[in-house]
Amino acid sequence: MKKKGIKSIAFVAAAGLMATSCDIVRDVEYTVVPSPLEMHNDSVKVRIDVMVPEKGIKKNAYAEIVPMLGDKPLKPVTIVGEKATANGAVIPYKPGGKVVYEDIVAYTPDLEVSELKLTGEVFKKGKAKGYIDEGKIADATIITPYLVDKDFRVIMAKDAFKRVTQEKQIAEINYLKGSPVVRSGEKVDQDMKDLEAFMIRAQKNPKIKINAINITAFASIEGEETKNNTLSENRAKSAKETTMEMAAKKNVANEAGQKDASYSTVGKGEDFEGFKKALKASEMDEGDKDRILRILEMQQTASSREQAIRDLSTYLYLDKNIFPAQRRSEIVVDFDLTGYTDEELTALSKSNIDTMTVEEVLFTATLTDDMNEKLRLYKEAERMFPEDYRGANNVGGVYYMQNKMAEAKTQFEKANAIEENIISKNNLAAIAGAKGERQKAKDLLGEANGAGDEVSYNKGILAIQDGKYDAAVSNFGSEDTYNKALAQLLNKNDSGAKTTIENSEEAKTAKGYYLKAIIASRQDNIAEVNKNLSAAIAQDSSLKAKAARDREFIDYHENAAFMAVVK
Repeated sequence: MKKKGIKSIAFVAAAGLMATSCDIVRDVEYTVVPSPLEMHNDSVKVRIDVMVPEKGIKKNAYAEIVPMLGDKPLKPVTIVGEKATANGAVIPYKPGGKVVYEDIVAYTPDLEVSELKLTGEVFKKGKAKGYIDEGKIADATIITPYLVDKDFRVIMAKDAFKRVTQEKQIAEINYLKGSPVVRSGEKVDQDMKDLEAFMIRAQKNPKIKINAINITAFASIEGEETKNNTLSENRAKSAKETTMEMAAKKNVANEAGQKDASYSTVGKGEDFEGFKKALKASEMDEGDKDRILRILEMQQTASSREQAIRDLSTYLYLDKNIFPAQRRSEIVVDFDLTGYTDEELTALSKSNIDTMTVEEVLFTATLTDDMNEKLRLYKEAERMFPEDYRGANNVGGVYYMQNKMAEAKTQFEKANAIEENIISKNNLAAIAGAKGERQKAKDLLGEANGAGDEVSYNKGILAIQDGKYDAAVSNFGSEDTYNKALAQLLNKNDSGAKTTIENSEEAKTAKGYYLKAIIASRQDNIAEVNKNLSAAIAQDSSLKAKAARDREFIDYHENAAFMAVVK
């Protein structure tokens, strides 16, 4: 922290319109904290520590002092002798005292290259004895927080594309009452035809890999439980035999379907849960449904339930409409399906995109760095799948990267209207932040928690703008970025800032070099200041004028090497 001062207010006043005796107010010292003044959170805080020495102000005197920041008068301060009749900070003749003056003003661009001065009047016994000539006490203003890069980050909604997916091919065989025999008609039902066609495709298509063929068989709930258990096991075996026969056909020739090791068979016995589900879905009177379920659930044993079923007045309805569907084997082929290659997806997206799934279209957009091609694909996703917010959101993401803010905002709002989501809220916060609508951006980011690291990064930018540098460093996390380095510098961690900017992608950019020059200045390393400023100006000539007026470098204005860089 730099300290500056003059020997006495009385000395300054001596050159004013009214001379004043040096023994009225004398040998006053002050310290401006910080000096030069600094801008934080769009404001400049002024603190002046005024030290009045022993016998520094006459008992019946007082001084009205008005600090001036540029052309802006700040609130006045009055230093009052212990017997003077004036309002202000009373300073005893012995031993003197200290007055801490503070004020805060909104920053305006004219304050960047300005001075903090003092003016005022000295009074004795209520009569003016002289003016305090206007005199500089500090430079203003360091505005380093305004170097924040407002590169608010948007989030592209991710696809759920999987190259290899787990799929199922399902068929069912139904049986006559008490029989495990597969009837010829069952073998030509549509689901069995579909299974046969699948077996043919699987043998010829290397992208289909059969992992297992699981067969689960059931019996209806009427009949003896032990017999039904055996019956369901036999039905599972017959379904397996039928499937293997199908796989062994000459026109099928599916190798996996012919291997015993591919199969798993389970006989589940009576399908009581399936019965209840089918009963509830049937057209039977609701009262009868409830009555049947109560009767069956009251039975303690399978034999008593069997008898209860046969005693039902609705038994014939059940036997005709419910029980047949329970006498079945379920054949489930679990297989892996390998999807299109990246090249195939790219080609398909250009030739026949309407055959693609939303996940395939969104994934294909990630395969290109061409922003216009990305935009085309995301627009197609938006057209083909209008109920999915991701297409609209990602169109907005591309517009944002193309600096088309109005179009991006429209898309993010559309996406959030399709489905309220934290990703689009982060993106709307990015739009608000870029427009300087800080409170709106904060509110939206508060609703976007969990959307991704981008939310924290965006909060970090706002924290720098709010002067909350410790929070900014925390929000930027472990990633080495220009903004994190700036936050560390503003948080008085010069060495940490230097390490971060050197490790960042912006290390050799104009803004990176300029930030390193400021860090070097705060470490009193003039050689590094000049070296980094020269590198920054070589990339961005406008930084020459910026550095010449930047109060970060005020102490080097008498340095010939520095002036050679900025002039």
